[in-house]
Amino acid sequence: MALSHPPLRRLGRLRLATAHRRTRWADGVLALVLTFVAGAVNAGGFLAIGWYTSHMTGIVSLAADSLVLGALDLVWPALLAVLAFIAGAASSAVLVNWGRRNRRSRQYAYPILFEAALLLGFGGLAAVLGPDGPFGPLIGVLCFIMGLQNATVTKLSGARIRTTHLTGMITDIGIEIGKALYREARDDPAHPVRADREKLKLLLGLVSAFFLGGLSGAIGFSVLGFPFTIPLALLLTLIALPRIGRRKGRATRPLTRPGPAAPPDRA
Repeated sequence: MALSHPPLRRLGRLRLATAHRRTRWADGVLALVLTFVAGAVNAGGFLAIGWYTSHMTGIVSLAADSLVLGALDLVWPALLAVLAFIAGAASSAVLVNWGRRNRRSRQYAYPILFEAALLLGFGGLAAVLGPDGPFGPLIGVLCFIMGLQNATVTKLSGARIRTTHLTGMITDIGIEIGKALYREARDDPAHPVRADREKLKLLLGLVSAFFLGGLSGAIGFSVLGFPFTIPLALLLTLIALPRIGRRKGRATRPLTRPGPAAPPDRA
C-alpha cells in the first residue's frame, strides 16, 4: 500500500536508516538517533547509578586510580564495565555478520532492536534491585548497551562515525574549522586545503544530538525514574522494526549468490 500522507511517507523512510545498502542520508539519520540515545543513557544513567557509561576512558582511569588508592570496591565495577563494553561490541559483530550471511536486509536492524530490548531490561532490572541494591549489574548492562551501539555504528559507517563519545567528533570539528581558516588566510592553488562542510555539519549535529539527549535523559530520569528507558526503547524500535517486518519471505532466504566469496569483514 502506498504511503500518500507526508508524515506516513517520512515514517516509511525510517526503514532506510537500517538498510544494508548504506547512503549518506541513512548514516546521518541513524547516527543522530543513536547519538541522542547515547546522550540520554549517559546522563540518565549517571543520575540513576552515579556512573557515566558511554565511554571507557574515564572508567579505565578510575580503575587505575582506585587500585593505587586501595579503593578496591571501585576497581571491580570499573573492570566489569570495560568487559561489558567489549562484550556488547562483540555481540554487535556477531549479530551483524550473522545477518549479513542469513538475513542481509536486516543485518543492522537486529542489534538496534536488541539494544531496545536491553534498555527495557535495564529498567526492569533496576526496579527489581531497588534503590539500595548492588549497582554493579546495572553498570554492566549500560556499558554492554553502549558497546553494542558503538560497534554497530562503527560497522555500518565503515568506522567513520562514533555515537557514544564526543572526543573524536569535537577534535574533527576543530580540524575542519582549522582547514577553513587556513584556506581563507592562504589560498594556495598548488596545495589546496578545503574544509569538508558536509562533515562539519554532521559532526555539529551529532554533538548537538548528544547534548539534547543528555538533557532528555536527565529530565526523564528526574521525572520518571528508571522507566525513562521506555521512550528510548520505543524510539529504537521505531527505527529497527520496519526493516525487520519488511518482505518476510524474501528476507528469510540466506544469501547464496554465485561467484567469488565475499571479502572478509574489515569494519
